[in-house]
Amino acid sequence: MLRCVFFLMCLLHLKYTISVAVTVKPIIINGTYINPELGKYHARLRSLTHSCLEIKEKHGGTQDGMYMLTTESGTYYQAFCDMTTAGGGWTLVASVHENNIKGKCSVGDRWSSQEGNDLNLPEGEGTWANTATFGRAESSTSYDYKNPGYYDISAQDVSVWHIPNDEQLRNWTSSAILRYHTESRFLREHGGNLYHLFKKYRVRFGAGECKSDTGAVSPVVYDTGDKDSTAKLYGPSAGKDFESGFVTFRVFNSDRAAMAMCSGVKPTECNPQHYCIGGGYFPQGQQCGDFTGLDLSGTASKQLIESSVLLFYR
Repeated sequence: MLRCVFFLMCLLHLKYTISVAVTVKPIIINGTYINPELGKYHARLRSLTHSCLEIKEKHGGTQDGMYMLTTESGTYYQAFCDMTTAGGGWTLVASVHENNIKGKCSVGDRWSSQEGNDLNLPEGEGTWANTATFGRAESSTSYDYKNPGYYDISAQDVSVWHIPNDEQLRNWTSSAILRYHTESRFLREHGGNLYHLFKKYRVRFGAGECKSDTGAVSPVVYDTGDKDSTAKLYGPSAGKDFESGFVTFRVFNSDRAAMAMCSGVKPTECNPQHYCIGGGYFPQGQQCGDFTGLDLSGTASKQLIESSVLLFYR
């Protein structure tokens, strides 16, 4: 008897629940919060820290690890903060991970093209100069990664880490084969981040010439490695074509194919496809991919090819 009564009560409750229409009430009308207190709360949320440097300077953060950040528009995201290197305050904003060096602009090549080597896509995915985001910070050595800080944070310098693929976050610093940072504040001249830099210097096939149309160049300070070890990573063949101790953004080869970044080096000749990464369309299709033609020089180290490139701002 009790079971029957309970069953009937459940049916009545279900009927009532289904019959009740839920009306979502607006919280903003004509740009004004109906509830002023809710508006104040949202304003406080938007005032959360926008970078790891703010966490360090405003809240005294000193521990490396994952932190919550917000964009100017109020979008929340989790990012890794390096709070120790050269005074700390570095925000991880992106990583370039080559999942298949033989794939050549195939699935996973977010920093070049996932649609193949197509002349109709001279900038490939256009990732270097758009607001698309993907991946997770903790998986930066296993998949491509890009968070909103890439285009939202206003910074002065970059830090770059080369970490073996699939390495766990807790081992990043100790396992790095190359780490360096800039102190030239070069980003101030280019909108405060790489998004604005690449809006100015498009990574687009045919948009410039080798040597004469290089984008930004900055000397670097090494945290792991040095000029000699950098040259050895790329190998003796490629080493004849660059000068170590720099980071370079947006270069062209002799075919006018554009590459986004030359990590740890400054090109002196017109074969950057052997030591620079990212790009769009390449007349020579075997050079297309996140790691372009690093495998074609014949001398680039396995360590380098099988490592992810992590990009930080400060």
